[in-house]
Amino acid sequence: MPTQPVLEVRGIRKEFPGAVALDGVDFRLFPGEVHALMGENGAGKSTLIKVLTGVHESDGGEVRLAGQVVRIGGPLEAQRAGIATVYQEVNLCPNLSVAENILIGREPRRLGLIHWAELRRRAAESVAALDLDIDVSAPLNSYSIAVQQLVAIVRAVDIDAKVLILDEPTSSLDRDEVRQLFTVMRRLRDQGVAILFVSHFLDQIYEICDRMTILRGGRFEGEYLTSELSQVDLVARMIGGELSGLAELSGASRTEPTGTSFLRAEGLARRGAVEPYDLAIRPGEVIGLAGLLGSGRTEAARLLFGADQSDRGTVKINGETAALRSPKAAIGHGIAFCSENRKTEGLIAELTVRENIVLALQASLGWTRPLSRTAQDQLAIRWIRALDIRPKDPEALVRNLSGGNQQKVLLARWLITEPKLLILDEPTRGIDIGAKTEIQKLVARLAGDGMSVLFISAELEEVLRLSHRVAVLRDHRMVAELRNDGRLTPELIMETIASGATS
Repeated sequence: MPTQPVLEVRGIRKEFPGAVALDGVDFRLFPGEVHALMGENGAGKSTLIKVLTGVHESDGGEVRLAGQVVRIGGPLEAQRAGIATVYQEVNLCPNLSVAENILIGREPRRLGLIHWAELRRRAAESVAALDLDIDVSAPLNSYSIAVQQLVAIVRAVDIDAKVLILDEPTSSLDRDEVRQLFTVMRRLRDQGVAILFVSHFLDQIYEICDRMTILRGGRFEGEYLTSELSQVDLVARMIGGELSGLAELSGASRTEPTGTSFLRAEGLARRGAVEPYDLAIRPGEVIGLAGLLGSGRTEAARLLFGADQSDRGTVKINGETAALRSPKAAIGHGIAFCSENRKTEGLIAELTVRENIVLALQASLGWTRPLSRTAQDQLAIRWIRALDIRPKDPEALVRNLSGGNQQKVLLARWLITEPKLLILDEPTRGIDIGAKTEIQKLVARLAGDGMSVLFISAELEEVLRLSHRVAVLRDHRMVAELRNDGRLTPELIMETIASGATS
């Protein structure tokens, strides 16, 4: 490893009104390495990235590039200095071609006009240099999110980035797409590019990263070789104590509920979304939905909440046929649904924590029966305390909360309606291990109190930890239902997904 970091920060401090986000943080990034930035939500990871890219100006400390102290005045200056960032939500122009996105702002010109043939030739060379098979003349929006992220990386390399920051790039990718991304990352690493990788998937961190820096509560906790720090020790350093919250959670170890089903779907389907499936959920039971991205997990769940209309099959609730033609009808039957996309389909960023929490209850009552401000305050304070939402300010704007606390606000919104069935679609995606632990323990507790739960997650270990049974989807079909009897493993689930049948 080179002796001089390509990027280094020393004693960085950043304050916001009422809070210190970074307090004397140190960080080093060397050429030719993949370096993980780890920490819980609110640990300061995003703030540090924004300081490095010039979005925020630090209140103390210094940033060095190739040993020289620099002041980065904005994202454009960061780019000129060789620091490029690819975010989870790709910041490109989907209506333009791949080639235009790669060379936007740097288009080759002839006689003052864009030289289109040269633009496509140069873009194709850049794509080929990373051994990617992408038609540069095609519109960017004709490709998946995974390919769009690869295009963003190609653009970063084309502007001669020496530092590449990847902020949660794998959150919406399936396993094959992650593998493709990692292949590109390794190729760039071998070419000497320094890569800062942020992810909440611990297995991915240990697969791709050479070293890691851990932040806790806005402070520098330590810098480690990945090979010398176990996952248990990593988590302990991130949360500041021993990891003991998940040991008692096991779907296989809990008694499987008996009795009649609260909800039973029979031949339920929607053309083009999910083929006919049967599913029964009893009170106190957690049913996991497993499958690759695009397998139909979310589509199957949305039919049960009336968010999409089924065109085949029936749903019975407590033995009676129910017409779930809208979310309002589902809520009336005691069904709640936490969307996988909490920012666009769940929370309203411009509203306060209090306003977001009471939203579903107010909708179920109808807008002609408004909740009094006193009732709203009491409910918000109760659930803020019950779920340990931070900050404990009901009037805080929800957009200013960390991802884990935003997810708790969304859960509070639905728990306040006292549902009989809670549908959770990727409730722990993009949040830290501490918040994951709290939410998983909450799910187990709710089921123990008699609530039915439909739990969707791409993390098979999480599905196994919580579920009594696991329904497996593949290519929009429910191909198997597996009992979590202690013998069920992630490998068996993956075999079922791959083969489309129970082995």
